[in-house]
Amino acid sequence: VLNGLGSVKYEELFVVYRGIDELLREASVRIVGPEVGEFTTSFAMAGLSLTMCWLTDELEELWIAPASTPAFKRGVVRWEGEKVTAAPQDDRSLPIEPGSVASRTAASMGLSALQAAYAALDDAAEELGRLDAVAGDGDHGLGMRRGAEAAVKAAKTALDAGSGVGSLLVRAGEAWAGAGGGTSGALWGVLLAGLGRTAGDERDFRLPQIADAFVHAAAEVRRVGGAEVGDKSMVDVLVPFADSLALSVASDVSLGDAWRAAASVATLQADETAKLIPKVGRARPLGKRSVGSPDPGAVSLALVIEAVSAVITGCEAGLGKEGDDP
Repeated sequence: VLNGLGSVKYEELFVVYRGIDELLREASVRIVGPEVGEFTTSFAMAGLSLTMCWLTDELEELWIAPASTPAFKRGVVRWEGEKVTAAPQDDRSLPIEPGSVASRTAASMGLSALQAAYAALDDAAEELGRLDAVAGDGDHGLGMRRGAEAAVKAAKTALDAGSGVGSLLVRAGEAWAGAGGGTSGALWGVLLAGLGRTAGDERDFRLPQIADAFVHAAAEVRRVGGAEVGDKSMVDVLVPFADSLALSVASDVSLGDAWRAAASVATLQADETAKLIPKVGRARPLGKRSVGSPDPGAVSLALVIEAVSAVITGCEAGLGKEGDDP
């Protein structure tokens, strides 16, 4: 595996690989399924890495088998219930099953929400990078912007194919994780995919369903990321936000009012992370020295939630209380 770290051109990678191929063949080494590209990058970092592994017959069969992960794909994998089967190698795209009318309407709102998220993150990229530089390498703003941009593109493609909101969010999450990089990119992929899997492509996506989706997605982010409320992470915003939406369901308020109230909670909780001592992530070694600076992941999530408020307000008449016309 010849891997570029971000700024090396693919043409240059192939030139380097030609030399590697010649040296290995001179040494009578048989190369199986070589991969040349960007698999583990650091944004625009110069340089490359080379990984070699000796294969047994069993490992060779597994290495050349179709695979589908956020970081590596070979061929096409189809899921059939609990069984995984390989699709024909010339079939490079899996069709999207059209969603119900209500779900397709919600999918359009989902795309608008992602576009609003991208605009907000693009504007705040420099500030998010400054916050991240306190405990990291300062790339949080860049990563969030790249992830959101990829999610918007994936969502547009899904919507054009007639996708319901569930499939649209799952595809957007996969794209965000693939382009965003780092822990935040992966967790945003988990968040969006969790929302999508709970929402599905058939049922309405009103306040009760949206609240339910966020509660489930928050639990999934906690499970995958290993963080809890109080650990100084995006979870400190996500869980209170989801809880606020869930409480609003019982209050019989509109989606817009519920979202705005929950967005206020999210913003407050993001600010409150400045008082916390990090227990997870790259900021953990700083300990008390991190106090006074809010967590960049919490801040970026609150920014997105606030940006989506305008989209929710615009769609409130159609996707508000239970029983409203779709």
